Amino acid sequence: MATAFGVGIVVVTLIAFVVLGLRAGRDTDLDEWTTARNSQTGPTLGLSFLAAGMGAWILFAPPEVGAGVGLVGLIGYAVGGALPVILFAALGRRIRAAVPLGQSLGQFARLRYGRPFAVWVFVVSVAYMFLFVTAELTAVAGVTGIVAGVDARFTVVAVALATLAYTSVGGLRASLVTDRWQAGLIVALLGVGFVAALSTLSSPGEAITGSGLLGVDRIGIEVALTLTIAVTAANMFHQGYWQRVWAARDEAALRRGAWLGAGLTVPVIVLVGLFGIVAAGSGQGLDVSPVPFFAMTTGLPAVIGGLVVVLGVALVASSVDTLETGLFSLVGAEVPGMTLRGARLVTVAVMVPAVVVAFQGFSVLRLFLIADLLCAGVVVPLLAGLWSRATSAGAISGAVAGLVGAVLGGTLTTGSLAEGFELATIPGASPTLPPFAGALICSAVVTVLVSLAGRREVVLDDISEGLVAVDREAVGA
Repeated sequence: MATAFGVGIVVVTLIAFVVLGLRAGRDTDLDEWTTARNSQTGPTLGLSFLAAGMGAWILFAPPEVGAGVGLVGLIGYAVGGALPVILFAALGRRIRAAVPLGQSLGQFARLRYGRPFAVWVFVVSVAYMFLFVTAELTAVAGVTGIVAGVDARFTVVAVALATLAYTSVGGLRASLVTDRWQAGLIVALLGVGFVAALSTLSSPGEAITGSGLLGVDRIGIEVALTLTIAVTAANMFHQGYWQRVWAARDEAALRRGAWLGAGLTVPVIVLVGLFGIVAAGSGQGLDVSPVPFFAMTTGLPAVIGGLVVVLGVALVASSVDTLETGLFSLVGAEVPGMTLRGARLVTVAVMVPAVVVAFQGFSVLRLFLIADLLCAGVVVPLLAGLWSRATSAGAISGAVAGLVGAVLGGTLTTGSLAEGFELATIPGASPTLPPFAGALICSAVVTVLVSLAGRREVVLDDISEGLVAVDREAVGA
């Protein structure tokens, strides 16, 4: 495909999303801008959950897992992508009841445990979303570069500016409006791409069955478990998802939306991961990370290449605009004295280093796994706040234990502290169970034991009493 044609597709696709986002209107109230409170139906939320979670990373990470590990690992990835959405329906209902005027999970942490633990949740959430944005921008640069030879810097900057253009004006509502269109594009274009890729093979069935990647083995099970833990833990810190908890019209809408989003997420991840299995079984080269997906599509007619570019841009825009509105909300709710304009400026400031890091072209899968491990050590202490016996000391101790456990897991399995540290940095972008299991188990055990020793009990219905005063200070009113 000619580079100029690829640039044109990127520009036209982004302009379409900007127009859709700006048509959502302009919110000047911080609460409405960040939550669209009690306004969204189940179908809208379901498509939004799908679009928000299905970034351009799915063109890289699931095919890598499919080609390198097999179907079992791929199913683990799919379950890990869907399980958090289901948890949002169950846990989100309780957190909505406890903090009905909330904007973020950080507010729940602050009201439940106090500011010290809430600051750590804020840091982890921002770090996770920063790495997510970086991985997304890296991925879309790879898509347009491989398919159309478009300069990575152009794509990264164009996507960042376009999504900021409509989210900074319309806030969450703009993201929700574009999500509906992006979700439809993602499902349709993935289906077209998969059928087109299979049409180039003389025997697609033999390519899949002959890949040797359909069986169940210890490595596949370990990777599946690792990815389930990793993706589930990390998405609990995705503020963009939590915004949708308060945006739901009611609990029934939240429940229907979550199940719809989860039900669509599983087949989408499995479908795109099958590109890796088919590529391996058909003898396509797998010597570089993007090959499992692109080895099956780059030889297709230019029109299919153009659709792949549209798919990549739709995927990254759907996730990046969600991350931007999530950052807006998190900063607006958690930084004292922060105004709507200030939250916008801080988010732009966070996007600048994300763009710079994306220029480096790091492994998308490794960026995600490092972010996931950071979250795995904090998720149990945070969600333990729904347990009436959990204490602030227990949560803080558990979070510290999670960091230690991330290194301890690898140390126990290798017998070397140095190798334990190395495993915690996810060398080779390989999903490894010990660091994740260590972080999760250590944080859970310490949180429970320290909390029980505190002999205190909290009535959750009472924790939101100070929220209005706190948030009036937060928006500078």
